[in-house]
Amino acid sequence: MTYASIRAAAEHLARAGAITPHQLAAFSALDESLSDAQRQGFTELWRAHGSPASTAPQPWLLPALAIIKEFEGCQLQAYRCAAGVWTIGWGSTSLNGRAVKLGDTITQQAADAMLQADVERFGRELLALLPVAAAWPGHRVAALLSWAYNVGLGAVKDSTLRRRLLDGEDPAAVVREELPRWDKAGDQALAGLTRRRAAEVALFLGKPAEQPRQPAKLTPGSPFSARVTPHITLGEFALGQEARRFQHQYQLETAAELAAFLERVRMQFGGKPVIITSGYRPAAVNRSVGGASGSEHLYDAPGVGAVDFYIKGADINAVQAWCDKNWPYSIGYGAPKGFVHLGIRRGKPRVRWDY
Repeated sequence: MTYASIRAAAEHLARAGAITPHQLAAFSALDESLSDAQRQGFTELWRAHGSPASTAPQPWLLPALAIIKEFEGCQLQAYRCAAGVWTIGWGSTSLNGRAVKLGDTITQQAADAMLQADVERFGRELLALLPVAAAWPGHRVAALLSWAYNVGLGAVKDSTLRRRLLDGEDPAAVVREELPRWDKAGDQALAGLTRRRAAEVALFLGKPAEQPRQPAKLTPGSPFSARVTPHITLGEFALGQEARRFQHQYQLETAAELAAFLERVRMQFGGKPVIITSGYRPAAVNRSVGGASGSEHLYDAPGVGAVDFYIKGADINAVQAWCDKNWPYSIGYGAPKGFVHLGIRRGKPRVRWDY
């Protein structure tokens, strides 16, 4: 696309006063390639024709964006969500008018623009489903908009919450009673959804959200059931054996860095379980299993450690290839033997080897 054609398209959009999400994403990406003079020219053009951004936002927009960003992660590379759908940015499943696919990337500016466009659209559709909400203060609409963004407008349409509000019941009472029920995946309550519903209820009522009690600091002596990350426990690094329990806090800190990446791998492969086959090996254990004398599994210095793992039900070669691309430190190519070695050694060099 030439500069002249881009300018003509921008002029048309400015006059039309409406921009679709994929147009916003495209113009956000374009912004990075413009010179300062070109960017200033577009700014003047936009102001001259009256941009949609010059219109004051709906009072629910900013609080809705804030609470949604609090609970929705943003990733600039395409990934599979827990439901197995390719997703990007702040949970978007479409990009430039098509479905997100493996290998797609996006800028932070484009992700933010797409989120705002999506939230504005959800807001309009939510108010169409709940005309009574048009008279509410912005924070009340924002609370239900966060819920709608999470569960989908179809679920909102069929909900008891919507029916009760349309029947004229007290909104505060309805939201207090109904919204916390939407914290399950299947029949199981999820802690993250429970926290989100509590925050939405608090926002609706105009109250600060109750802060959850901070858990005790994780230490090497913590129970094996204690979680290093949401899906990985302390005991998994020890294979459930007291003889393999961490002895120092710095070992646990290294394990946390490894576990954070394992969570990314888990998410990339559809939320399937991470199975750790070897984690911390104290010197005696390392000798008994024939480990190398300088093995990363010894966790023998701050910032040194390793795990061998696989993803249950996933192609081990695909897991290894993804780790090879995304993990900047040590990788042992153990796929032929059914695992991937993920490690960190002194100085954090990039190292690759075959078993």
